[in-house]
Amino acid sequence: MAMSVGGGGGVQSEPNVTPMIDVLLVLLIIFMVVQAMSRVTLNVQVPPPNTPATAKGNPDQIVMELRDDGSYAINGQVVPKDQLAAQIHSIFDPRPAKLMFFKPGLNREYQDVIEAMDIALSSGVEIVGFTPAATVAATAS
Repeated sequence: MAMSVGGGGGVQSEPNVTPMIDVLLVLLIIFMVVQAMSRVTLNVQVPPPNTPATAKGNPDQIVMELRDDGSYAINGQVVPKDQLAAQIHSIFDPRPAKLMFFKPGLNREYQDVIEAMDIALSSGVEIVGFTPAATVAATAS
C-alpha cells in the first residue's frame, strides 16, 4: 500500500463514476426493451398492384369509402362519422365473416383512414382489407 505524501496539496477527491455508468447502462437496456415491446402491429390485407379493378364488386363485400370531400360511405350509402360505429355494428353483428374493405380517396389523410379503421375494428370487424387505388391515368381521363 503506497501513499503519496506530497508537499502542498490538501485533500483531493474524485467522484467514482462507475456506479453511475452502471445505472445508465441498465436504464438504456430497459428503454430499448420497452421500445421494442411497444410497437403495435395492424393486420391488413393489401391487394397485389397488378390486380385489375373490377367495376362491380361482390354484393357480400362491405366497402367503406373515405371520399375526398370528407364524407364516409358504406357500400355507396353516405354515413356521418358519428354514426359509423352504429352502422357497422348493425351490418356485422349478424354476419359470420367480419371482413371490411376500405377505399380511401386520393386526397384523404392517413389519420382519417386509421381513425375509420379503429372505428371499424372496435365495432366488430376482424379483418381489414384495402381496395386497389385508382391509377393516375384513370382519374385524369
